[in-house]
Amino acid sequence: MLPDLTRAAWQFRGFILSSVKREFQSRYQNSLLGGVWTVINPLAMILVYTLVFSQLMRARLPGSDNSLAYGIYLCAGVLTWGFFSELIGRGQSMFLEHARLLKKLSFPRICLPIVVLLNASINFSIIFALFIGFLLITQNMPGLVILAVIPVLLLQALLALSLGTILGVLNVFFRDVAHLTGVILQFWFWFTPIVYPLDILPENIQAIALLNPMTQIVGAYQGIFVHEQWPHWQSLTPTLLATFVLCILAIGLFRKRAGEMVDEL
Repeated sequence: MLPDLTRAAWQFRGFILSSVKREFQSRYQNSLLGGVWTVINPLAMILVYTLVFSQLMRARLPGSDNSLAYGIYLCAGVLTWGFFSELIGRGQSMFLEHARLLKKLSFPRICLPIVVLLNASINFSIIFALFIGFLLITQNMPGLVILAVIPVLLLQALLALSLGTILGVLNVFFRDVAHLTGVILQFWFWFTPIVYPLDILPENIQAIALLNPMTQIVGAYQGIFVHEQWPHWQSLTPTLLATFVLCILAIGLFRKRAGEMVDEL
């Protein structure tokens, strides 16, 4: 199943790359500054989180003497959450947004999730590069532990893309899925320890929060960038297993309903 999808995607790699390029260009087509906005927006976000919260509001992170620790803690969670939510949000609408393309052209439907992944990855790469630049300038760059970001990010991307694909298929048949997804993502954000440390919650609430797969993923990022600690890989095992199950479900649902989706679009 998976090798067939991979082979099909590789054969249509030209279509995938041209779709990514076209979507990126169309986003800033009538803008005076064009692609510069891809730098301005995330840069403004990073400055707000680090300067406003850490300097003006004097927010401090428990257990850290670094004045910028809370701002870095926020950026580590919010920026990576943005990548996660973008993958899910764009995934749940990808088949409806490309309805005309699906009806007129014959191409492997698996190309669309890949296009979503690549577009979101480009946006996140720009934001992440600016964040790394900020850490270098402020001398808060972690050491070799930053390499741990790679497997954590891959796990997060696979989790989000699997959920996005499942929701994307369901959204073709049940249009309320898009509205429900937006509501769930809002609650999910605040249920994840992004703007607050996990240990400030009551113990019984902490136990519930640990069932959230994003708690361990975001906690891994925050540990890397704030405390320069390697992730506790065992704590990510349940998330890895859940992601594997969701990936299988996404591929199965996608293959089963691919033909019916065209009729519903």
